[in-house]
Amino acid sequence: MTDSNDDAIRMLDEEKRYLTLLSKQYPTIASACTEIINLQAILNLPKGTEHFLSDIHGEYESFNHVLRNGSGNIKRKINEVYGDIMSEKEIKSLATLIYYPEQKLEIIHKQEEDMDDWYRITIYRLVVICRKAAFKYTRMKVRKALPKEFAYIIEELMHKGPEEDKEEYYSEIINTIIKIGRADEFIIAMAKLIQRLVIDRLHIVGDIFDRGPGADKVMDTLMNYHTVDMQWGNHDVLWMAAASGSEASIATVIRICARYANLDTIEDGYGINMLPLATFALEHYGDDECIQFKPKVESDIVYSDKDLKLIAKMHKAIAIIQFKLEGHIIKRRPHFKMEDRLLLEKINYEEGTINLYGKTYPLNDRNFPTIDPKNPYALTKEEEELVEKLKSSFLNSEKLQKHIRFMLTNGSMYLKFNSNLLYHGCIPVHEDGTFKKVKIGSSGKAYSGKAYFDRLEILVREGYFHKTNPEAKQYGMDITWYLWTGPDSPLFGKDRMTTFERYFIDDKKTHKENKSPYFKLEDNEEMCRRIFKEFGLNPECSHIINGHVPVKSKSGESPIKANGKLIVIDGGFSRAYQSTTGIAGYTLIYNSYGLLLVSHDPFESTQKAIEEEKDIHSTTMVLEKELERKRVKDTDAGEVMKAQIKDLEMLLDAYRLGFIKEQG
Repeated sequence: MTDSNDDAIRMLDEEKRYLTLLSKQYPTIASACTEIINLQAILNLPKGTEHFLSDIHGEYESFNHVLRNGSGNIKRKINEVYGDIMSEKEIKSLATLIYYPEQKLEIIHKQEEDMDDWYRITIYRLVVICRKAAFKYTRMKVRKALPKEFAYIIEELMHKGPEEDKEEYYSEIINTIIKIGRADEFIIAMAKLIQRLVIDRLHIVGDIFDRGPGADKVMDTLMNYHTVDMQWGNHDVLWMAAASGSEASIATVIRICARYANLDTIEDGYGINMLPLATFALEHYGDDECIQFKPKVESDIVYSDKDLKLIAKMHKAIAIIQFKLEGHIIKRRPHFKMEDRLLLEKINYEEGTINLYGKTYPLNDRNFPTIDPKNPYALTKEEEELVEKLKSSFLNSEKLQKHIRFMLTNGSMYLKFNSNLLYHGCIPVHEDGTFKKVKIGSSGKAYSGKAYFDRLEILVREGYFHKTNPEAKQYGMDITWYLWTGPDSPLFGKDRMTTFERYFIDDKKTHKENKSPYFKLEDNEEMCRRIFKEFGLNPECSHIINGHVPVKSKSGESPIKANGKLIVIDGGFSRAYQSTTGIAGYTLIYNSYGLLLVSHDPFESTQKAIEEEKDIHSTTMVLEKELERKRVKDTDAGEVMKAQIKDLEMLLDAYRLGFIKEQG
C-alpha cells in the first residue's frame, strides 16, 4: 500500500466516528455520489434574494404590503416578462391580484363578464411569473414551497417544456381547473407561492414594537413567514423585559402605548386587562386634567374626548409608577451609572420646581398625589397591588409569551450573514472611534465590541429563561431594561432618555439627548473597517446594516454612509417619524445582481391598494452591481455545502478503501 493510502487511512481513522454516523444517512457509494452531485449543482445556482426591513413600529398595514409586494420585486418580475405586451393598467391589476388574491377576486367577479376567459389568461400569466420567480431554486426547494392541494398541478405547469405535442395537455389542465370550479383557489395558491418565491430570506433589523397599532399582527405574520431572522431593537427588548416580568419595563410599555393612544395592542392584541389601571387613574387623578399626558393620536382610529381624557389620566398614573420603578433598578445597579436619572428626589414638592445640573426649573405640572417627598421612589399600597396585577397579566398572556419566545429563538443582538453585519443601533465607541469598554456585573469585568454584544445576549436570555437562580434572572431582566435606556446600550445609543423632562419641564434645553459618538462617525470608513475586523468580516466586501435612527431624507440626508460601507434603513415606517423623514421607510434588497435600496412613499391603506390598485410608490437605487452574478457558492450557505461535500468525499474514500462497509 502506498504512503498516500496510509495517510488517507490515518486521516479516516481519526474521523471514524463521524464517518460512521454519516454513513447512516448515505449508506452506499451511489447515495453519497448523488448528494455530492446535487450539492455541487446547487452551489452554482444564483443566490437567493434577501429582504431587509427595520423600525416597523407596529405599522402593520404598510409592513404587510411591502412584504406582499417584495419591495416592488413582484412588479419588477411582471415588467421583465410582460412589460412590452401588457399595458400599465393590466400590470397594476395583475400585481394587485398577486398581493391580495382573495380580496381582488371578489371585485373581479363583479366586473368580468366572461370569467372563464379571464381565468385562462390569468392562470397562464401567473404560471409564467411563478416560473420566473422560481428559476434560481432547485426543484426540490420549489416543491417544498408548493401548496399541498395543488402541488402536482403547479409543478407540471411550471416545468412545461417547448414540446408542441404537450400543448393540449397543459391547456387541458387549466381548462379542467376552471371546469371543476377550483380556479379561484388555484389563483390564490399561485399568488401566495409567488410572494413566497420572490424573497428567500427576510431580515428584520429591529423595532417591531411601539407607536403603531399592529405590532401583534406583525409578529403573527413573521411567525408564519418561511425564513426570517431579527436583530433586537431597543423597543423590542423593552417588550422582552416586560414579558419576562421586569416591572419597570411593564410600566414603560404601557406608558408608550398610552402616549400613542395604542392601548388596543395590549388589551385586544395580547388580552391584558387595563381596567385596574383605569380604575386607579380615575381614583388618584380624577380631578387632574393631565394636560401634558394627552395622547398623540397618529392612527386612523377616532377617539371620543372622554376616552382621550381617561387615557391621559392612565398615561400619567403609569408614568409616575415607571419613574419610581426605574429608581429601584438604578439604585440596585450603581454600575449602570444612571444616577442622573433619579429625578424624583430632585423635586421641591412645595415650590413645584426641580434642580437639574445646578439650575432650577419650574415644573409645568405639580400634582403628585402618590409621591411621598421623603421617600419618592416608594410605591403606595395601591400602586404595589396594581403593579402586581399588571405583572401577572403580562406573564400569563399566552400570545405575548409566544411572540417573545419566537423573538428569542429567531433573534439576536447582531447577525453576520453573507458578508453583511446587521445590528439595530450602534457599537459603543469613543470620540476617536475606538471601542468603549463597558463594565457588566458586580465583578466589574469590562467588555467591548463583539464581546460586549455576545455577553449582553447571554444576559438577555437569562433574564427571560432562568428559572432556578432568582438573582441571575433579576440581573438579566435589569440588563434587558438597561438596553432600552442605558447610556452605553448599543440599542439605545444616547447618554440619557429625558422622558421626565419632556413631560414636566417646558425648557427644551433639558430635553436634549446626546447621541453616541458612533453616529458622528457613521461616515468614517476607518471606523467601519475596524468594526468589520472586530466581527471577523472582510472590510473590502462587507456592509453594516443599521436601523434605529430615522434618515431625514427630505433634508437631504443619505442612508448610505462611509462610501457604501454602512447603510441605515430606518426611513420612517412609523407615522410618528414621517414628517421628519419625508418618506415612509427604506427597505434593502440583496439579490444575485447586487444591493438595491428602495425608498417608499406613505402607504394610504390596504383598501385603496385593493380597490384602486394603489401600490406604494417606491424608488429603487442600485447601491452595488456585481460584475459577476453571485452564486450560492459565494454565500454562507455555500460554505456549509462545500464543507458537506468534503465530508462526503471523505466518506467515499472510506467506502472505496474498505474502511467502512456499504449498508445497502
